[in-house]
Amino acid sequence: MPRDTLTADRIVRAAIELLDDEGLDGLNMRSLAKRLGSAATAVYWHIKTKDDLVRLASDAIWSEVELPDLDATDWRAAATAHASGMHAMLTRHPWLVQAFGSHLLHGPGQARHNDLSLGIYEKAGFAAAEADRAAAAVFTFVLGSALGPAAQVSLNRRLSKNGADAEQLMADTMTHSTETAMQFPRLRERLGTTAATEYAAAPDNTFAFGLHSLLDGFDARLIADRAGRRE
Repeated sequence: MPRDTLTADRIVRAAIELLDDEGLDGLNMRSLAKRLGSAATAVYWHIKTKDDLVRLASDAIWSEVELPDLDATDWRAAATAHASGMHAMLTRHPWLVQAFGSHLLHGPGQARHNDLSLGIYEKAGFAAAEADRAAAAVFTFVLGSALGPAAQVSLNRRLSKNGADAEQLMADTMTHSTETAMQFPRLRERLGTTAATEYAAAPDNTFAFGLHSLLDGFDARLIADRAGRRE
């Protein structure tokens, strides 16, 4: 493929596909160029480093998260929709969770959502500094909730690449974990009603429960602040 048929946008989109398939460890300019049917030198002409590529790819996928209209909905519905959209995006692209801990990520896509988050919690009634804390708390919760699925994808990929039988290793690990858990009363009780294969999994609706509880806490704080100002 001639160099001039490549664009930065095409390269970034191909990088996202490669990252989804192979994770951060599988991303390199040679593999990306092969996917594009080009030469690595042609890719370097548009994007200079792997770090730049990860930054651009990470910023591009923020476009998948819908921006709720703050003029058309209340703050809590907007917060729920926005947090749920971020969580779904991170689940689709588990490499981004890892990238937050290993790369300097920035760009207009992420900044647009950071700005919206502040708007949501300012609309709720928080002052600027508290809105910043509320937005950070929700994002930290979303990121932490996506960590488990992302780690599972990464682990399965690593085990498979090492020639291991990932399913058998997971089954063996679950057996040992269950044997250990049976020594503790609350875990033993849970195992009496939960399939052993589900022991390590988060209960259904864990994300929704946690987000609802977090927003309940914000509501309670706002109510208390308003009551304090009236006294």
